[in-house]
Amino acid sequence: MDKILDITELENKAKEVRKGIIDAVYSANSGHPGGSLSIADIMTVLYFNEMSIDENNPKWEDRDRLVLSKGHCSPALYSCLAERGFFNKEELKTFRKLNSNLQGHPDMNKVLGVDMTTGSLGQGLSVANGMAIAGKLDKKNYRVYAILGDGEIEEGQIWEAAMASRKYKLDNLCVIVDKNNLQIDGTTDEVMSLAPIDEKFRSFGFEVITIDGNNILEIMKAFAKAKTVKNKPTCIIAKTIKGKGVSFMEDKVEWHGKAPSEEQYNLAMQELN
Repeated sequence: MDKILDITELENKAKEVRKGIIDAVYSANSGHPGGSLSIADIMTVLYFNEMSIDENNPKWEDRDRLVLSKGHCSPALYSCLAERGFFNKEELKTFRKLNSNLQGHPDMNKVLGVDMTTGSLGQGLSVANGMAIAGKLDKKNYRVYAILGDGEIEEGQIWEAAMASRKYKLDNLCVIVDKNNLQIDGTTDEVMSLAPIDEKFRSFGFEVITIDGNNILEIMKAFAKAKTVKNKPTCIIAKTIKGKGVSFMEDKVEWHGKAPSEEQYNLAMQELN
């Protein structure tokens, strides 16, 4: 049984995850730091408190699964996996480099601990549905988590999948929407507003929980509540700050997809330390 971390330990772990994100993107001189940093707290709670996984047995049939549908935020996933012990943290510095296993989008065939290859936006919820249905058919107790971007849910396939989530009463499925309000071309309201997101998911038959997605305690409580929901899926609307944890990146659309300079890297690491 994994040791359950307290809030302070999880906050410290989230800082280490953020440092890994910055290391990876800086080393590659490319990547997506903003949305990776916004989900760092959620990912930390998942990988260090919530999900039943075993770094020594990555293909364990009864493990909980995570589908990072917003696959461009792979630095957050890689950093969590490295921090958890699936591979050496030094490997983060090979991110996006030729012949590295750590590609710009997660590849389940190259990285231990990655449950699904993602990157083409809009497809992750469909895959998560399949995993959750398989769990029910096989009478397994594992849970499936799917992290979606709030820009990503402009994709129509998300809503087709949402109908299936409800139809098959996937109470072993927990969707997390990273609502940081920014996407590559600007704010989500400017590009293609989906407000109110909570009411949309509720109308599709989901139990909806809205939280501060950068607050460890609220994240923990939301996952605990999701486990009590029966006969329907859960959607956690996580209100986050893009670039959270690095002051000059916070809530800045330009940090959706660019790497820090050496000076910015040093400043970011100084803040996180």
